[in-house]
Amino acid sequence: MADVEEAELSEKQKKEIAKWFFLNSPAGEIQYVAKDVKAILDNEELYNESASESFPLYNKSHMICLEMPGRMGDVLITSFGELNENEFLDPRTAQVATVDHIKQVCTKVRPAMDEELPSSYIEEFRCALDAELLKYVGEAYPKGVCSVYCTNGKDVEGPGFDFELAVVISAARLSPQNFCNGSWRSVWNIEFKDDDQMLELRGKLQVGAHYFEEGNVQLDAKHECRDSTVFQSPDDCAITIASIIRHHETEYLASLEASYSNLPDTTFKDLRRKLPVTRTQFPWHNTLQFSLTRDITKELGIGK
Repeated sequence: MADVEEAELSEKQKKEIAKWFFLNSPAGEIQYVAKDVKAILDNEELYNESASESFPLYNKSHMICLEMPGRMGDVLITSFGELNENEFLDPRTAQVATVDHIKQVCTKVRPAMDEELPSSYIEEFRCALDAELLKYVGEAYPKGVCSVYCTNGKDVEGPGFDFELAVVISAARLSPQNFCNGSWRSVWNIEFKDDDQMLELRGKLQVGAHYFEEGNVQLDAKHECRDSTVFQSPDDCAITIASIIRHHETEYLASLEASYSNLPDTTFKDLRRKLPVTRTQFPWHNTLQFSLTRDITKELGIGK
């Protein structure tokens, strides 16, 4: 039978495959993936197209943290702070960072304009919550960063109207020299309902880990949760919200730890054969009945 020739992939197919590899890169590893993809494509134009489309999506989905020039602080790359394709707001410092997505660096910073910032009434709630979250993140996540954005009703000037804040927490532990990288990402949407005098919280938590020493093992765990509390003053709301977030995230981390500590006795045990193919257990109490054991004993002079 004549060999069937493999059809050459089209430019579009190659581009889509390259984007898939970019977008599915583990935390902190997209630059390594990009280097390999560039070598495989061997086409500068095709690489630039796929990278320019993929890197912004990757940076936002992984909520990477970039240092702003002039030691002005850090900015989180998220859809909540995105003003345009390359500009991202840092609410804490009221600065707007211009980002090079492919190089993953901030190139310049400018002060935010008034229309890009929430009203003083909303800022009072946002700032109080940001301060409480800084305490929590500093205790719970080494090198973790957080930010609080107004996602709805930023022009509200006083009581009587609903508005919404979004809390973003991002932490990464990257150790490629030890063949492991990991990340934590959580997003909390908080609806301030003035009519009901209630706050509704919706949380999405995601944990990723990649171990690649003589193998390739990845973890991608996701969890969603809800909670509610009463509408209070800005400071009281901040304390309550931070406490709720702490409770749910601590509970989820504890459940993950318990789940994986029990793996040998549950999941892994179920994957193993209960008995060998002989359907009998190995007689560890009387191994001398096997010729291999007798031969080793005789050769090493054991028992003489």
